[in-house]
Amino acid sequence: MTDQINVGYIGLGLMGKSIARNILRAGFPLVVHNRSQAAVAELVAEGAVRANSPAETAVKVDVVFTNLPDTPDVEQVVLGPGGVIEGARPGTIVVDNSTIKPAAARRIAAALAEKGVFSLDAPVSGGDIGARQGTLAIMVGGPAEAVARVMPVFQAMGKVITHVGEAGAGQIAKAANQVMVAAQMVAMAELLVFAQKAGADPRKVVEAIRGGAAQCWTLDVKPPRLFAGNRHPGFKAYMQAKDLSIVLETAREYGIPLPAAALHSQMFNAMLQMGMADLDNSAVVGVIEELAGIHLVEESK
Repeated sequence: MTDQINVGYIGLGLMGKSIARNILRAGFPLVVHNRSQAAVAELVAEGAVRANSPAETAVKVDVVFTNLPDTPDVEQVVLGPGGVIEGARPGTIVVDNSTIKPAAARRIAAALAEKGVFSLDAPVSGGDIGARQGTLAIMVGGPAEAVARVMPVFQAMGKVITHVGEAGAGQIAKAANQVMVAAQMVAMAELLVFAQKAGADPRKVVEAIRGGAAQCWTLDVKPPRLFAGNRHPGFKAYMQAKDLSIVLETAREYGIPLPAAALHSQMFNAMLQMGMADLDNSAVVGVIEELAGIHLVEESK
């Protein structure tokens, strides 16, 4: 039996729909809103309730989640006309699963606090697989009392929930996560192309190095999909590029040198220029393939 928390979820994309479904399956009453209605209809058929605006969503629930593409989207949905702030009441908790600028998360938290509304920035990591399986890593910034209240819902969504600190700290942790993810994706791309062009079977190379110091989530999960010709998302390349822009902008604000992250940002932006924006972030291997003049396998159609 779940703690009786009425939950709203706004933003039912690749990740959001799966997260919302897990919340619903855990027994929480769920209200959903999304610009595209197909995902809403799916969840309503499974027992969720439809809302026609972010404000209406907030009116009906105790905790309202957002999961949106970028900083301006979150600011508009939470603080704009018809936004969450118009339907929220003192004590409502707003939880943002999006990846946005830490400074924006702090601004949103301050605006909501003026109405007595709690704000948690709670970006997630684990991709579409983690979203479907409820095994996401969730990194949270905001007041401890709000984290404790939402914890039963977080536990329906993820496996590792970490309260990192005050407002913005969750987004800082996610930006740090994306520094590592980008590095792993690019390194994997380089080693696969290196192995093949230098005359070794990249499948066997991955098998050999996964048991040593190179072992990581990326090598565990991504090579089988790439070898099968599957470059579909996953986590889309344009989102990885966007996240690295957040990393670099935040680094500039604080005077932090991130030379490797800057190079990796160029690699993902090259994907966008090459028409690969909607492929998985692991498909950055395509940039290396183009430079090396080889192809690991043909893409699946």
